[in-house]
Amino acid sequence: MEMRFSKSNDALGTKNRGNACESSLCTLCRADCKGKCETWLSSMVGRKLLYPRSFGLVTAGANNTCHLGVSYNSLRIQGYAYGAQGLAGDLTNSPDDCIFPNVSLETSFGKSRKTKVRMPLMTGALGSTFIAEKYWDSFAIGGALIGIPVVIGENVVGVDRQSQIGGGDIRQGKITSAPELDRRIETYLRYYDGYGAIIVQLNVEDTRNGVAEYVVDKYGGKCIIELKWGQGAKNIGGEIQVRSLEYAMFLKERGYVVDPDPSLPEVQQGFEQGAIKSFARHSRLGATHLATVSQVQEDFMNSVAYLRSLGFDRITLKTGSYGMEELAMAIKFSTDAELDLLTIDGSGGGTGMSPWNMMQSWGVPSINLHAKAHEYASILSAKGKDVVDMSFAGGFALEDHIFKALALGAPYTKLICMGRGIMIPGFLGANIEGAVHPERRAEVNGNWNELPKNVLEVGKTADEIFAGYHDLADKIGRDEIKNVPYGAIAFYTLADKLGCGMQQLMAGARKFSLDQISRHEIFSANRETAEETGILHVSDVNNESAKKILNS
Repeated sequence: MEMRFSKSNDALGTKNRGNACESSLCTLCRADCKGKCETWLSSMVGRKLLYPRSFGLVTAGANNTCHLGVSYNSLRIQGYAYGAQGLAGDLTNSPDDCIFPNVSLETSFGKSRKTKVRMPLMTGALGSTFIAEKYWDSFAIGGALIGIPVVIGENVVGVDRQSQIGGGDIRQGKITSAPELDRRIETYLRYYDGYGAIIVQLNVEDTRNGVAEYVVDKYGGKCIIELKWGQGAKNIGGEIQVRSLEYAMFLKERGYVVDPDPSLPEVQQGFEQGAIKSFARHSRLGATHLATVSQVQEDFMNSVAYLRSLGFDRITLKTGSYGMEELAMAIKFSTDAELDLLTIDGSGGGTGMSPWNMMQSWGVPSINLHAKAHEYASILSAKGKDVVDMSFAGGFALEDHIFKALALGAPYTKLICMGRGIMIPGFLGANIEGAVHPERRAEVNGNWNELPKNVLEVGKTADEIFAGYHDLADKIGRDEIKNVPYGAIAFYTLADKLGCGMQQLMAGARKFSLDQISRHEIFSANRETAEETGILHVSDVNNESAKKILNS
């Protein structure tokens, strides 16, 4: 028996450069990769990759013996032979109306002010990493054009050498100028059309230097503010790697934890002689002054009240893969505070700087964490609570992942959060743009001097390469698309494939709107997964009703 994702997929004609992990992505995803995993190729050819290659020459069969252990890949999607629920407007249960393009993927989240979203997807937090900075235009513009929320992660202001912080120290100063944060917000808002949102995240340093105050004063209700408890990749806060002694000293003087300490003479000597080649900048742990659950709750409620007093009418929380007590606190406190969204991130991905063995060994895996989130939300709901809307994160890249996670968390889960999966089209598009237009290579951070064979098999120019190009051009205009980075076009193309795949899966389950998806639409492929998730085993689902049919 083998796992679902091996190194190559002959049916789709895809291949992972490195080892494939649970999400189908390579364990190590490179910005300069020349292909061609499923997500990479989907960013060019779009929904074509929903189907096996070489139609008319082949037959294809799935490997249904790969459901080992407890993971999202050990959940399967239910299909039904009759019925149709959730058709919108004037559509009827006629076979002419019950077609997959009529499945609605629109959703919303929030309490007093609903945020509309075109498909149940959002980005992970893209913060102070250089990857996020270099490819931000692709991520932000792509997300805005798709109509989904995009999250600006932690420490963006603190690591920006051009930002102005009173006193120069993140531990005591307040922001007077934040050009990188402004760039990120304004890039998204340039194409925002009422669907999606730009979310700005706060960690310890961001809270101290007044990111929330700066954002609300300059952008008002255009931004959502997000409190952060952690993420699925690590439990010690965010970090980046820098290779400049001067920049390391700047970050040290700003008040960050920098390892090794660049102010020490022996460290400077080691760097000059080449023994030390880089420095790691770390954030601080939050809530270290709190010792009991009641203290955490009081502090949390005070933080939310303060943000509301500033003028934020939409507040969210991002939590990581801590244990069950912290999960219960996140759901309960977010519900009581009437937050707009709670993102729950399971172990263990990341954007390139999380300690490797921490990612391998720390925290609760996504499916276990998300199954418990549903259980705990149901307890609150049974008490009459209006449970906070939730987003699940942690190892998602494909359309079946989106469906399964929405079903596992139904009816509380409104969105699925993708990190690495939505960064790949940004990398790919930038590489293609830099190869096709060498004069833009440095500007877009392209890594290729020429188009590789895997791309040339698809096309030579943007309108040939990206299946979503012409649809997007019709949406924003043939002149305007010239201003859109190729990475955003690739992201738009990938989202179209994910959306179409979701529509097909939902139509097969006879659910034509997202609010109709329930836990009845999935089943467990092994007994261990059934026990851990509460999702019935394949042989048990509808078994009693089947026997009634036989005995009728």
